[in-house]
Amino acid sequence: MEKKKTTDHGLTLSKNTLTVLEKRYLRKDLKGNITETPEDLFRRVARHIAKAESLYSTSPGDIQKLENSFYAMMTEFKFLPNSPTLMNAGNELGQLAACFVLPVEDSLEKIFETVKNAALIHKSGGGTGFSFSRLRAKDCRVGSTGGVASGPVSFMKIFNTATEQIKQGGTRRGANMAILRVDHPDIMEFIYCKKENKELNNFNISVGVTDAFIAAAKAGKNYQLIDPRNGKAMKELNAAEVYQHILKQAWQNGDPGIIFLDKINRDNPTPEIGDIESTNPCGEQPLLPMEACNLGSINLAAFVKASGKRGLLQVDYKALKDIVALSVRFLDNTIDMSVYPLPEIRDMVKGNRKIGLGVMGFADLLFQLNIPYDSEEAIVLAEEIMGFIQKESHKASCLLGKERGVFLNFDKSIYKHKKDQTMRNATTTTIAPTGTLSIIAGCSSGIEPLFALSFVRRVMDNNELIEVNPNFEEVAKTHGFYSTELMDRIAQMGGIAEIDEIPESIRKVFVTAHDVSPEWHIRMQAAFQKYTDNAVSKTVNLPESATVEDVMAIYGMAFDLGCKGVTIYRDGSKENQVLSFNNLAKNGSQVLAMKERPETLEGFTTKMNTGMGQLYVTVTEFDGRPFEVFATIGKSGKSTTAKTEAIGRLISLALRSGVDVAEIIAQVKGIGGEHAVFQKGGAVLSIPDAIGRVLEKRYKDKIAKQPKKLQNSLKADVCPDCKGTITFEEGCMMCHSCGYSKCG
Repeated sequence: MEKKKTTDHGLTLSKNTLTVLEKRYLRKDLKGNITETPEDLFRRVARHIAKAESLYSTSPGDIQKLENSFYAMMTEFKFLPNSPTLMNAGNELGQLAACFVLPVEDSLEKIFETVKNAALIHKSGGGTGFSFSRLRAKDCRVGSTGGVASGPVSFMKIFNTATEQIKQGGTRRGANMAILRVDHPDIMEFIYCKKENKELNNFNISVGVTDAFIAAAKAGKNYQLIDPRNGKAMKELNAAEVYQHILKQAWQNGDPGIIFLDKINRDNPTPEIGDIESTNPCGEQPLLPMEACNLGSINLAAFVKASGKRGLLQVDYKALKDIVALSVRFLDNTIDMSVYPLPEIRDMVKGNRKIGLGVMGFADLLFQLNIPYDSEEAIVLAEEIMGFIQKESHKASCLLGKERGVFLNFDKSIYKHKKDQTMRNATTTTIAPTGTLSIIAGCSSGIEPLFALSFVRRVMDNNELIEVNPNFEEVAKTHGFYSTELMDRIAQMGGIAEIDEIPESIRKVFVTAHDVSPEWHIRMQAAFQKYTDNAVSKTVNLPESATVEDVMAIYGMAFDLGCKGVTIYRDGSKENQVLSFNNLAKNGSQVLAMKERPETLEGFTTKMNTGMGQLYVTVTEFDGRPFEVFATIGKSGKSTTAKTEAIGRLISLALRSGVDVAEIIAQVKGIGGEHAVFQKGGAVLSIPDAIGRVLEKRYKDKIAKQPKKLQNSLKADVCPDCKGTITFEEGCMMCHSCGYSKCG
């Protein structure tokens, strides 16, 4: 189990938190040497953000008090700002916002100007969203040259290539969102532009659907494709058929998602400035062109207290109210202290002053309160908590408005006719991804269920540690069923739904993402969306067996319940994801994280009769799992002996590289040979078939107890940084072992 370490300055941090901070956040010199401690980092951020107070005539003493308050809420892991703030506050780069949307105008000069601007944003640590809906359709005439246009998808590839060359802040690759309206003439090409998973790997893509399109799809009617140059209809398509194409491709590999443009614009706080046409990379932050947003998240797991004589746990709303007010002040200050990549962005940000306060640790909160994620009680609690945060964040923004003045575009906003509204910020709440932030805080990600209660974490020397959720570990020890063997078994399975020796009441509470049905995923997203100004980043996890019709039901439910978009991930649908170059050897082969062999291992030997002679199969075990296979054959000639040894070596290599024994059995069992031999248990077809039978006989009970849907999920993708398990949550791909995130 991972132990926490107390630093020289009194912060208690887990080894994983330290690893993530050292790898991605702490200052480094030109040689890559770390030059600050975690305490230095949080003090640097707190001091820099508190400096904004001097712009509003706050006294030096009060500024120091606020700096200390900012420092305390971060080091107590009650609140953390988005990654660019942690990386850049007080540093030369100075760019603190996470989310940007840039316009893509219909001219070659403007397109490449946007490519340049996106590169500047990626270099500063931000992610970018684009709507390509203004670009003329493929094969349309270009008046100035007499040629034909290449269309939105071709220009997306240029943006993707540019992103590939920029490493954000020296720590992470840039992330993009591409959106195309469903009524754009090139919509079909867009829907399938990521079909092969070979291109546009730096983009998430979403179709911008309208209420009219959804209505036409339900009715099976045609709808018009509109020429973006003049607003005239070019042709018609059947809406139901186009919708089926979207659903089929989302089912196939998760792209595209969809966003509901009309719902987003009904909640647009500044409609007189313009329509919202895109979001940031994970879809939770709708923004106007040239707008950015500063985000931060409250760790709900830190706001639980005992009450009454019985000491029952409940949400500490008083403490939560205080942290909301302090967080809103912190985020408003970041707007003033940020260095923006472009003056146009600076002006838009200071004009609307959008902030996005969200949450993390929701699953941990439910564990503490003994509430199942997939329950009405959890839905009610989600609405209650987010309703409270939105109400208190609006109050805090109004108080700041009285103290500092309303945002500059207030007279063009929905607030101008509302009595006693002095909003400092056009929006205050967003549920954003918290991948690396939640690792630092030691809590669950965003509003997602836990991805696994126990999992194998690979550490720097290729050793492995079993990481167990602390809430579950405490309950397991209290109820007397804790053991290292059980935690290891859960790490292989991901969850406890099928483990009968654990009490059913506990299994109901400690559910993981793949135990939760799609309906509850969507209902939870809608519960938080109900009281969120911007949008909610969440993934609906589906089993491999889910159908296109299941995806349709999810999309329909998301639309009906008022979500602003939806992202799904079906188990195994990205198993062929292209790995980044730093995960490849010089010859292009994948670098595997091989387990080191202990000096002594125990095992067993089985004899089996084959058509080529007596086969002896020796299997060594490590932590109860097969580790190596040695196979020798009787007097059958050197060629057969060599092939038998080779089969054993290759199986051993696979086992030591983390391949599940069930997969190995599936590959070798049933292979036919020249001489089948009938014996007890059926015919032995060949030497590899015999080895498969030996492994199956030994491990069939463990395989049977491992839920298939979890096998598929947890074996699928490999982190390009640490070779750990990649999960799909919060609308993004992330690694819980090292903090890698495709979306920042």
